[in-house]
Amino acid sequence: MTRRVSLDDMSLSSIAVFCGSSPGADPAYERLGYEVGSFLAGREIQVVYGAGGKGVMGALAQGALDAGGQVVGVIPRSMVEWEWGRDDLTECEIVEGMHERKASMARRAQAFLALPGGLGTLEEIVEVWTWQRLGYHHKPVAFLDADGFWRPFLSAMKHIEGQGFLAPAVLDEVIVEDSVPGVVEALAAACSSHR
Repeated sequence: MTRRVSLDDMSLSSIAVFCGSSPGADPAYERLGYEVGSFLAGREIQVVYGAGGKGVMGALAQGALDAGGQVVGVIPRSMVEWEWGRDDLTECEIVEGMHERKASMARRAQAFLALPGGLGTLEEIVEVWTWQRLGYHHKPVAFLDADGFWRPFLSAMKHIEGQGFLAPAVLDEVIVEDSVPGVVEALAAACSSHR
């Protein structure tokens, strides 16, 4: 059972959010990104993300910026050259490649959150989840499963567990919530329990 904390009494100050650089098939995905950004900014939680200017990523940043929040983008140099980034962020760190990007985001964040996205999003959240499992960090990892977006993936993970390739505890270590307040509360509770 997840321990809850008051949203007004959180010590959580930064979350790395992984999400799609495209809008996806449903406009609800971008609306969700905007809602998450706005919600985090309203609680003075810094958004750390991949610096993208479009899709769910762009909506996330816009929501946080519109609400007066702090947004840190981390982007590989090649993506800057392709003009994938934004120039209105609180801070934008340009790194050499994807490995450096993920390492910087991990250093800057107290927790990790996956919103709807594709292969990049999946790779990023699974990597930090693996790092958590290996003991490289003790930061919480969460999926915002709005409208069941992550349900098929989590079912596949359950299948992998059933085939003996994942310990049963692995799925218990990740947070899965279907609402923005719920996932932020759960991440905050997990952060405060690791002190």
